[in-house]
Amino acid sequence: MSELNFDGMAVAPGVVETIVSLATNEVEGVAAVGSTSANPIRTVLGSKPSAQGVEVSVDEDSKLNISVRVEVLYGYALPDIAANIRKAIADAVKSQVGVDVNAVDVYIDAIQFAR
Repeated sequence: MSELNFDGMAVAPGVVETIVSLATNEVEGVAAVGSTSANPIRTVLGSKPSAQGVEVSVDEDSKLNISVRVEVLYGYALPDIAANIRKAIADAVKSQVGVDVNAVDVYIDAIQFAR
């Protein structure tokens, strides 16, 4: 996807993806955005904010549709984590980009257990 255009402002998709990733990582119970098992180098180096696992698209009303894939920590209620992720993403994108989020689809790919 090329630039996202909103009210005369162009934003690279990677910028929005980074905002989404950072907001998601701040939600309690989220272990990682994207899949750490699919990227062993990321596992070794630690969990850095990454746009891996984030997809952004714009609908006809210039609102964003966002999909995010996460790994969560065992012991947290999955519906609560998903709701908190949706809110964190919508708030971060609205405050930093000034664009409304139409939908946030949360995909829980794995549960991590304490070691």
